[in-house]
Amino acid sequence: MKGFLILGKCLTLLFWWVVLLNLFVPMVNPFQALINLAGGTLLLLHVIEALAFNKRLRGRSHPWLDRVQILLAGIFHIQSIPAPSDTEASHA
Repeated sequence: MKGFLILGKCLTLLFWWVVLLNLFVPMVNPFQALINLAGGTLLLLHVIEALAFNKRLRGRSHPWLDRVQILLAGIFHIQSIPAPSDTEASHA
């Protein structure tokens, strides 16, 4: 499972690299618009994920770093965060 998460994070970072490259060196149409649309959609989904899992991040030592990683890697980072234990869940 850990290898899958690492692969997912790497592929997601590769996608963000393509999106940034497309902003500075636009590709030919229609790829430019499609990459921008996919990047915007993925960013919106990652923002929603960061908001949805905000409670789970509160007990972490570096919650802002986790939020940035969620914006970059999304569910692949969320899956790498250990689930809160029963004692932590009852205090929340």
